[in-house]
Formats: sequence, C-alpha cells, structure tokens
Amino acid sequence: MKESEKIRICIVVASLDIIGGQSIQALRLLEGLRGEPGLEAELLPINPRLPGPLRFLQRIKYVRTVVTSIAYVALLLVRLPRFDVVHVFSASYLSFLLAPTPAILIARMYGKPVLLNYHSGEAEDHLRRWSRTAIPTMKLAHRLIVQSPYLVDVFGSFGLRAEAIFNTVDFSRFRFRRRAPLRPVLLSNRNFEKHYNVAAVLRAFALVERSVPGARLIVAGDGSERANLHALARELELKNVEFLGPVAPREMPSLYDRADIFINASNVDNMPLSIIEAFACGLPVVTTGAGGIPYIVTDGVNGTLVACRDHEELARNVLNLLKDDRRAGAIVEAARADCRKYAWEAVRSEWLAVYADLAGREYRLAGPTSEPAAAAESAMRASASE
Repeated sequence: MKESEKIRICIVVASLDIIGGQSIQALRLLEGLRGEPGLEAELLPINPRLPGPLRFLQRIKYVRTVVTSIAYVALLLVRLPRFDVVHVFSASYLSFLLAPTPAILIARMYGKPVLLNYHSGEAEDHLRRWSRTAIPTMKLAHRLIVQSPYLVDVFGSFGLRAEAIFNTVDFSRFRFRRRAPLRPVLLSNRNFEKHYNVAAVLRAFALVERSVPGARLIVAGDGSERANLHALARELELKNVEFLGPVAPREMPSLYDRADIFINASNVDNMPLSIIEAFACGLPVVTTGAGGIPYIVTDGVNGTLVACRDHEELARNVLNLLKDDRRAGAIVEAARADCRKYAWEAVRSEWLAVYADLAGREYRLAGPTSEPAAAAESAMRASASE
C-alpha cells in the first residue's frame, strides 16, 4: 500500500512521564496499530519536554503549566495538518480544559475528524459541574469512545452518544500463577487520591492483620494523600505494610507476582486496568463496586464486590478467601477466562472500523492480528493450557 493511501492517526495523550492508565492504553493501541499495513499512527504528548536549555522552566510550579501548554498548542498547530484522524485521550475537570479542548478545537479548525476517548470515572460529576464548557466541547467530537457500558450510560444521561470499546492488556507481560494455598499477602496499586480511598485499604488490612498475624500489605502509588496515608498507617499501628511509592508500568508484573490477593477500595472509578492485570496474574480480586467496576467484576464469580466505604466488609471478604482455597480458585479461573475480551485481537476490528469511518475510507483487515497483539494472544493461550 502506498504511503499516501494510509490512514494517518494522531494519538494525543500524556506521555509516560505521567504514569497513568491513559498513557498505558495509548501505547497499547499504538503497538497494535503499528502492525496494520493500512495505518500510520503517532503519539503527540500533551506534556512535551522543552528543549534542553529551557527544560528547567518545567521544574518551576505554575510556570511549568504555562510553558508546557504553549509548547503543546504549538505542536498541535504544526503537526495536526498531516493527519487524517485525531484521536484525543481525555480525563476530567481542569485536565479536560487544558489537554483535550485545545486538540479538539485545533483539529476542527483544520477540518480534521476527531475521536474523543474519555477515560475518567468522574464523568458524571465532571459533566454536571462543568456542563457549560465540557458538553459543548464534547459535541464537537465526531465520535465519543469510552471503555465500559457504565460510561455509555453516564454520557447518555447528559444527551451525549458514546460507544464502548474495552481497554486492552498486554498479556505477554504478565505471568499467571496459581496460588494454593493463598498467602495473606495483599496488593493495592491505586494512586493516592481521595476518590481511590486507599485509606479504606489500610483500615481493612488492620482488621486482617489482627486475625492473621504475619499478613502483609504492599502499597504502590503516590499522590496528594501520601502524608495522610502514611500517618494513618502509623495511627493504625500496622506492622507489615510496605509503601513502595510510584511503580513504573514495566515493573508491575513482578509486583503482582509478589502478592496473592488484590484489594481495591475506590469510591469513584471506571474500568481499572489494575483489576484486569490482577485477573491475568491469578490474584483473586476484592473490590468495591464503584462506577464501572461491576461491569467487569461479577460478585462471587470472577471477584468479590463490597459497598463503597465499607472497610470492614473488605476485610471480611479477604479473610473468607484465605479460609476457602476452593472458592478462591474458582474465582481466579473465571477471571482468567474473562481476560480474552481484553486482548488487542478482541477490539482490533472495532478500532479499525472507527478510524476508517472517520477517515471516509474502506479498510480491510490485513490478517488475524498484528505482531504485538499476536504475542499477547499466544501468551494467553499458553497460560490457559497450563
């Protein structure tokens, strides 16, 4: 295929300088698309690094935001004209105003079709509080893609039509391991922000530790609640909690391998990649049913669900799993089977159809999968045959 015939896609997203689900998903998408002969995809970072002599400005509070925003808008103005489709990843609140909004407006100025890929579990509150700016801006996008039917429903309640395409996980990076008997080693890897309620995880672990001496909790993450969470751990007199700080995506597989149970206490959420990764690694999941989580976790089938802000029930579910290896094993196997829907191959045709539609082109699938996706599929099949 001639270069001029390819569908050229610009993926606008935070770089991995900001560790988060959006940047990881963008890289997974880019991996898959690079195996497609009819497509050409590139990333455009919302947080570009300034050239060497000016980079010190990005270390100065407030100045950092101004100079990075100027550099970002300049990139949009220079680079967007060469693309056929602009795929914009989006969070909520002020982030939506600073990152997706300029990309949408500049893409429309150039007459480019826009795909808005919204990832925040705080969508309902965002749309209610920022309705005068967020909703009109979102209506400028030609397609609105979310990761779960939960957000489809949320956007629908505000008169916005969204479509769901699942997040994907690179299963070749994660090792499935059966854990029998389960050890009392818990893992939490959510950011230290109030809506993820890592405090409830610490409170739940305090109850587990009382019942199971020697129980351990591994906590990965960082954020505005760091000081409060460390203080709470001291107040609860937790003996075996390990705060790791932020963990790079490449190091997550070994972290899952260290643990036996995944615990999550978020109050607001969408479709946490960490839960799907725990599925892939063989960790039974104990979680609240915040936001879109019940769309991926079915209580008693592939995980256990509790009400938000109920740390006592979180602890009870952990203790029940530790007492019943047969039940834990059944949950793990059901979760493992569910992983197939989160492989690149499962969503590949959906993404390609969206891009072709926006570009006004026909696109025929070139083969069963791209090389990176094939590796993920092979890893999953090998794991399933163990």
